[in-house]
Amino acid sequence: MSHHGFVWGLLAPALIFFAIFNVIPLIWMVGLSFYNYTLTTGNPPMYAGIDNYMSLLADLSDWSAFSRTFIFMLLTVSLSGLIGSLLGLFFWGSKGLPGRRVALTMLFTPMLLTPASVGVFFKLMLNPNFGVISYIAQLITGERVDFISHQMSAQVVVLLVDVWMWTPFMTLITLAALASVPQAELEAAKVDRLGWFATLRRVIFPHAKFILMLGLLLRTIDAFKTTDVVLLLTHGGPGASTELLGMRIYRLGFNSLDMGNASTMGVVALIIAIGFTSLYLYVLSLKRVEG
Repeated sequence: MSHHGFVWGLLAPALIFFAIFNVIPLIWMVGLSFYNYTLTTGNPPMYAGIDNYMSLLADLSDWSAFSRTFIFMLLTVSLSGLIGSLLGLFFWGSKGLPGRRVALTMLFTPMLLTPASVGVFFKLMLNPNFGVISYIAQLITGERVDFISHQMSAQVVVLLVDVWMWTPFMTLITLAALASVPQAELEAAKVDRLGWFATLRRVIFPHAKFILMLGLLLRTIDAFKTTDVVLLLTHGGPGASTELLGMRIYRLGFNSLDMGNASTMGVVALIIAIGFTSLYLYVLSLKRVEG
């Protein structure tokens, strides 16, 4: 077997898997977005052109789902990025701290859990009858508190759970970015008696910014498609206060069985995700040219 044949033979299983579970469903979804197809009617798909896309633009509930998703994405990426960066700087600068490895292991534990298990875990902890968080809140306030039954508190709960789950990821990204800083430049900054902030801005950030931007890109895309935690924690409620875009698509596709409109929203979400990726890559290319 030639060298190229050997390489393609190694890649073939992954490529076949990717085609079956990613490419073919994607093509099917794009095609289905141009049809009216509801499984409950029993009728075959009817070609609708761009009617589904026009209906999406005119539906206020769809716009509300988009706006909630963007606000949620902005808040969770900002909070997890800020807290994760601070924790990364702390652990990077405290290599001789006793128990550092144990603390890092415990810190990374939420990142290893599946979002579905996290949603169930916090739903049980927030249960007003036997949940430990509700019990502590009752001891403080003197009243039984149901965090998930109120719109504002449910939104805060979903946000904090997502931040708790993905802050370790940003901490790991920050540690990886800091590890890319040449030790010689750090020692030169120490010899030149640069202050902590000046060292961070002139030495650390120029080397770490590319890995940090990659982490923010991955965190943004993940936050944009958040579904499983919301599904198991609040199911998009109360009302539609926590109905993010992924939850909206889930309700259209699996509750209403409206495959046409669900596919349309899926295509729009994909285009927005590609836009985020292109924007991040463009900013990275500019930074690389400037550097």
